[in-house]
Amino acid sequence: MFLILSLLIMFAPPGGDASPISCYNDQGDAVDWFYLYKLPKEGGRTHEFQGDTYLLLDKGSEGWTEGKVTVNDTNGALGQTVGQLYSQEKNSEVAYILYNDQQPSGEFGGRWAEGSGSSKGHTKGVVLLDKNQGFWLVHSTPHFPPERQEGQFYYPSSGVNNGQNFICVTYPLERFQTIGEQLQINQPNVYDCDVPESLASSVPALAAVCNKNLLSSQMFPHVKTVSNRSVTLTSTGGTDFISFAKGAKFDDDLYHSWVAPTLKSDLLVQFWVRSTGILPSNCSLGWKVLDIKSINPGQTFTFKATQDHSKWAVSLRAARDGSRGGGWVCVGDINRNEAEERRGGGTVCLQDPTVWKAYRTAALECEACGGEMIQC
Repeated sequence: MFLILSLLIMFAPPGGDASPISCYNDQGDAVDWFYLYKLPKEGGRTHEFQGDTYLLLDKGSEGWTEGKVTVNDTNGALGQTVGQLYSQEKNSEVAYILYNDQQPSGEFGGRWAEGSGSSKGHTKGVVLLDKNQGFWLVHSTPHFPPERQEGQFYYPSSGVNNGQNFICVTYPLERFQTIGEQLQINQPNVYDCDVPESLASSVPALAAVCNKNLLSSQMFPHVKTVSNRSVTLTSTGGTDFISFAKGAKFDDDLYHSWVAPTLKSDLLVQFWVRSTGILPSNCSLGWKVLDIKSINPGQTFTFKATQDHSKWAVSLRAARDGSRGGGWVCVGDINRNEAEERRGGGTVCLQDPTVWKAYRTAALECEACGGEMIQC
């Protein structure tokens, strides 16, 4: 009996049965990263696509797969991932930051104020971590997610009609200081957060974001003002992502003036076009940045950009012989319009052939630089 008890103790997982804070897929498996495309409600039909279905692509997938449940289900990838926030004990050594330029509305009992965050970054996301690792979820959905005090995961009804995008990446603890620095540049509207003292010394930038402090000179002593910065963030599984973060002082289009020349790639960009001051396609500076007009991800159904609130970009062409040019997908939270040139926001980019094909084949029609409609 003593031998059996000794073996059980020896092979018991550290920390008991606690699952790691991570991105999770529909099967409940911890994954290095995933992309989730929440499809819009299909006009003219009363079945199948009611605005709560989604496509999922995680590391190791061969392409988009249909979500096993609805986007509001706690058993889905989004529910299992973000749901970890509500399952943590209040006094546990877990840090989190919820930010959204349109924070949760009254349907969650949240502290909603019309137009809140309008002077801050047009940026949306979730950060959740412990002393070992965590995830950073960047997305496009207004009023999401609910505050921790709500006690459970919900997907807002206001996010149903239009398409939405999510990128979740699992990172080791040491990456979150850099993530915090990127968020400081973004100037996010933080509506709920907690960075306990036990973690604040490891991630002081996240603690500063939680305290709503802006970028300090101590963070970057060699420059007075950081209006934009790109950094490589390596996931727990060794995948390299590039995070682009801009602040209000950048005062230019994220995609054409910065992302395209940095990635040395022509880009097709999907963004929310139902706003004023939309920037037309631009072929100057040596790079084409074309506005997407119709989309069909995963061969589901075709919808217009006016039905899609997502903010993503994909290289026009595949990668060439391992070079930086081509083969990129970027998912973020900022649009191509005049007002958002003067607001913080960003995007997270990955060069991966499977992810590139999934997004590239989704782009059907684009606006050429002359204004005419063309096949992407």
